[in-house]
Amino acid sequence: MEEQLSLFSASDVERYINDYAIPWGINIAMAIAIYVIGKIVVGLLLSVFRRVMAKSKYDDMLVDFLEAIISAILMLFVIVASLDQLGVDTTSLVAILGAAGLAIGLSLQDSLKNFAAGVMLLLFKPFKAGDFVEAGGTAGSIKKIGIFTTTMTTPDNKEIIVPNGNIYSGNITNYSAKETRRVDMVVGIGYDADLLKAKQILQEMVSADERILAEPAPTVAVSELADSSVNFVVRPWVNAADFWGVKFDFTEAVKLRFDQEGISIPFPQMDVHLHKTDGE
Repeated sequence: MEEQLSLFSASDVERYINDYAIPWGINIAMAIAIYVIGKIVVGLLLSVFRRVMAKSKYDDMLVDFLEAIISAILMLFVIVASLDQLGVDTTSLVAILGAAGLAIGLSLQDSLKNFAAGVMLLLFKPFKAGDFVEAGGTAGSIKKIGIFTTTMTTPDNKEIIVPNGNIYSGNITNYSAKETRRVDMVVGIGYDADLLKAKQILQEMVSADERILAEPAPTVAVSELADSSVNFVVRPWVNAADFWGVKFDFTEAVKLRFDQEGISIPFPQMDVHLHKTDGE
C-alpha cells in the first residue's frame, strides 16, 4: 500500500511539473524577458528622443513632459505584452483603460484644452520669459510658461496666472519680439501758430535725441486739420527698451519748448451764447 502511494505521488508530481510548473515557468521567464528587454528598448528610444529634442532647442519643461508621456505609453505596451505572455486577458484590460481614459478626458476638458495650448505655446514660442505681451485679456511681462498656465507680471507688479487656453485662442501681441519699435505721437498747435516753425522745432527735437534711430527715418508731418488744432504726427523709431522713455520725455519736452517759442497748444473750448427774450 505504501509502495502504491509512493508511485502515485511521484506520478502526480511529474504530471504537475510537466503540465503546470514547466509551462508556467517558461511563461514567467518569457514575461520577465519581455519586460526587461522592453524596458531597455524604451530607455534607448527615450535617449534618442532627448538627443533629438536637445538639437531642436525646445523648452526643457516641454521636453521633460513629453518624455514622461512617451515613457508611460511605451511602458504600458511593455506591461500589456508581459501580462499577455502570462495568459492574462489583456483585451479586457485595454478596454477598461480606454473607458477610464475617455471618462477622465470628458471630465477634464478644460484642463486638456489648457494642456494642448501649453504644448503649442512651448513648441511654437510666440513669446518667451521676459517678453512684454498682451494676451488672454491682460498685458504684462512673461514670468513663467507652464503646461497648463502662464504666469505674467503687470507693470504695477501684480502677478496674474492666465490659462493657456485663453492665451492661445486669442490674439497675441508681443511688444518685445522686435528689437526696434516706432513711437506714435500726435502734437497739436493752434491755427494762429506758425506751422513751419513748429514743424522745424519738432524735427530739431527728434534729431537731438540720441535714443532716436536714424534708420528707419523718423516722420514729422501734418496729419489733420482738426476742429481746434492743426495736428502733427511725430513717429520716430527707437530701440524697444527706449520706447516709453522717449515717449514720456519727448511729450514733456514739446510742451516746454513750445512754451518757450510762443507756440500755442490748444485745448477744447466751448463758447456759450445767452439770448435775451422779450419781457426778461
